Amino acid sequence: MDVIFFGSGAFGLPTLQALSREHRITCIVTQPDKPAGRGGTLTPTPIGAWAAANLPSVPLLKLENVNEPGVLAAIRDTSAGAWVVIAFGQKLSHALLADRFAINLHASLLPRWRGAAPINWAILAGDKETGNSVITLADKMDAGLVLGQSKRTIDASLTIGELHDLLSADGPALVMDVLSRHSAGTLSPQTQDPAQVTLARKLSRADGFVDFAQSAEECRRRVHGLTPWPGVAAMFRGQAIKILRVGVNAASHIAQETHVAESGTILDVTSGLVACGTGTTLALIEVQPPGKKAMAWTDYARGARVAAGERFEKFVPQGA
Repeated sequence: MDVIFFGSGAFGLPTLQALSREHRITCIVTQPDKPAGRGGTLTPTPIGAWAAANLPSVPLLKLENVNEPGVLAAIRDTSAGAWVVIAFGQKLSHALLADRFAINLHASLLPRWRGAAPINWAILAGDKETGNSVITLADKMDAGLVLGQSKRTIDASLTIGELHDLLSADGPALVMDVLSRHSAGTLSPQTQDPAQVTLARKLSRADGFVDFAQSAEECRRRVHGLTPWPGVAAMFRGQAIKILRVGVNAASHIAQETHVAESGTILDVTSGLVACGTGTTLALIEVQPPGKKAMAWTDYARGARVAAGERFEKFVPQGA
């Protein structure tokens, strides 16, 4: 099948790679190069970079506005039996989509978590399961007909970065299945239940904190649901320490008991146990001090000579 691929973020890269092996990519559409890093060097999107290096003969369009009349006409004139849209970053207009079979891969079990940050919010909300959905494109964000879904259990140890990569790797099989059923005429589109819709609002640096006054489980969700971006930090000895990975069930007798310590207090240095709300404890596993690389809590605690009874305080991000 001839396919046009619309995508910018790394989430769609495994699917583009699979499509290039199993189908004929006739055009790739992505966002323009943008300044990145301290030097502001113009940098292509992950999709643009891979396409330029691996599919040099395929037209690569880097567009500010995919719906501009001249561009729109050129895309519609390109041969394709299907358009695949994944983390593209622009809305495709009615005029562009008219009478085309276009599908979108979205990283949630729709109608749960429509919006910009579905993977983050699945962890933040404590969902036990998530997955991918392939849908048709609709006027309302992520409200199209569901053509297929894949599911994945959310392990408590996973950060959003790790879950993102797992769901990204699950994408190709699901998209290929939908395209196969489309070719065979066996798709069975399902309408989303409006009563089950939840929204995954966009996150910002202002969300980058953890409040140890909450329960250990809520703190775990926040740390893992916001790592690596925007990341969460807590103040310790006057510095903002990033908390990268935590555990609720630590290998210590203290974890099995309630405590009366002030939230944020370090109860046990060796196991990294910190007092949280409702008498619960959280185990720090990996942290990152300012200006240093990520490290195990045990290494940080040893080097910084951390003592039981010292306390983490709430960090307020800039712009919050």
